[in-house]
Amino acid sequence: MTTQLIALALVCTLKPSPSESSSELLAEQILAELRTHNVATSSLRVVDFDVKPGVETDMGDGDEWPSIRERILASDIVVVVTPTWVGQISSVGQRVLERLDAELSEMDEAGRPDLYDKVAVVGVVGNEDGAHHITSQLFQGLGDLGFTISAQASTYWNDEAMGSRDYKDLDETPEAVASATKSLASNAAHLAGLLKGTPYPAS
Repeated sequence: MTTQLIALALVCTLKPSPSESSSELLAEQILAELRTHNVATSSLRVVDFDVKPGVETDMGDGDEWPSIRERILASDIVVVVTPTWVGQISSVGQRVLERLDAELSEMDEAGRPDLYDKVAVVGVVGNEDGAHHITSQLFQGLGDLGFTISAQASTYWNDEAMGSRDYKDLDETPEAVASATKSLASNAAHLAGLLKGTPYPAS
């Protein structure tokens, strides 16, 4: 019997719940596609938690990152979705990378970095350019931390140059975005299943 895969979306919007969020919409579309591959899914808005600055697993004094960390460690696929601000990853997304930096020194029972065997995928939205730049930033950081990046592991939407629309306000999802999201989910679920069955060896 195959063990069900688990995916967690870290939504890096600057807007706390219950405000509408284009990042959350794209995250949910990614998770919906993953569910078609028998993946159990959940998501959270990082901004809804008191995530302290720092590069430790627990910064103390009310830091809520440890509860997020537990959910990351319990997941097989981690989805990071961020808006674009001034052509860059959101400050919330950057903080996620900074807090994940602590995992470089955290090992599992086999002596491997504890993020090994986990797949990472990325979503980016914005009414300005920057999606490719942001995706490359996230891929580099997540890969360094131990995540495996699957084939075509990103999906994004940018408005036309100098545009002002938000993704959440579109009448329908553009076909190119829907197609990219579908491929992302299929490839991520496939790779996560392989890694779950055949983990990386201890070095």
